[in-house]
Amino acid sequence: MIHPGLRWLLVGTAFCLLASPVAAQTLETTQIRMHTLPLEQVLDGRIEAVQQATVSAQTSGRVVEVFFDVDDFVDEGDLILRLRDTEQRSRLEQAEASLREARARFNEARSEHERIEGIFERQLISRSEMDRATAALQSARARLESAEAAVEGAREELEHTRVTAPYAGILTERHVETGESVSPGQPLVSGISLEHLRVVTQVPQRHIQAVREHQQARVLINDSMPVEAEGLTLFPYADHGSASFRVRVQLPDGTPGLFPGMFVKVVFTVGEQERLLVPAGAVMQRGEVSAVYVMDEEGRIRLRQVRTGRPAEGGHVQVLAGLEVGEQVALDPVRAGIALKAQREAAR
Repeated sequence: MIHPGLRWLLVGTAFCLLASPVAAQTLETTQIRMHTLPLEQVLDGRIEAVQQATVSAQTSGRVVEVFFDVDDFVDEGDLILRLRDTEQRSRLEQAEASLREARARFNEARSEHERIEGIFERQLISRSEMDRATAALQSARARLESAEAAVEGAREELEHTRVTAPYAGILTERHVETGESVSPGQPLVSGISLEHLRVVTQVPQRHIQAVREHQQARVLINDSMPVEAEGLTLFPYADHGSASFRVRVQLPDGTPGLFPGMFVKVVFTVGEQERLLVPAGAVMQRGEVSAVYVMDEEGRIRLRQVRTGRPAEGGHVQVLAGLEVGEQVALDPVRAGIALKAQREAAR
């Protein structure tokens, strides 16, 4: 059993060791230095769909059924609406009948041509009769090809009575109702795709040259991680009213949480800047006040208020004021706080 006096002696010894500069120097620190960071300009932008189109009628007819309404999701190839197809089916049947007749006449002309050709080879008929048989065969072949094209056209027109979705997306407008008669070129439905999105923004004239040179941007959506742009499209002319340039920012396909019409922030790289960086974990935050623990050359710890800026890559944050190049900052604020308290107690 340890004597009570010895126990207090051991505790006092440990306290003195923790309070000493030697103990403080065991804290892990990082040296503050300058880093080259991109100089950025933040602008407002709006998300829009790359694919947005209006499907128009390609044949005439009366609307028999409408299977989807505004704001409904459709897959590629889904049947959106159907037109009455009585006339189109009748034209297809007529075209198929004409094709059968043309095929029969072609077979007849081909047989006749083969018969005449055999007689001509035996020199029993004149060249003119052979030429007439050849011309009749060519004419029958042309009529057959024309009849085949007519059938293909009639089938395509019949297919146009079934209006399908050209791509997966959302219906934004419906221009017709059941029972209405439509004609070729008349708008039927409008829709957008959610798979391919982009951001549209206006870049002021003073920044457009830097944006064009760097070609780098990222999109900020609420508090989520920034989305890196896949490319920029800069319009070659400025808006007459605002003297700003329209820029399209291409987004990666399938980015979650993005929908047409949303407002976002677009961060463009417009140059470079030198900034002090400190690990974000080394910064203490108390309300609006930020501070770090700084260790001097003698191992003494001081709590110093700093003014921080934007987050940087690698888990760092910019320091705008309060630190100098070369200073040592404690990486663990909790351990540094304990060491500072012990240091103050020892100094009494």
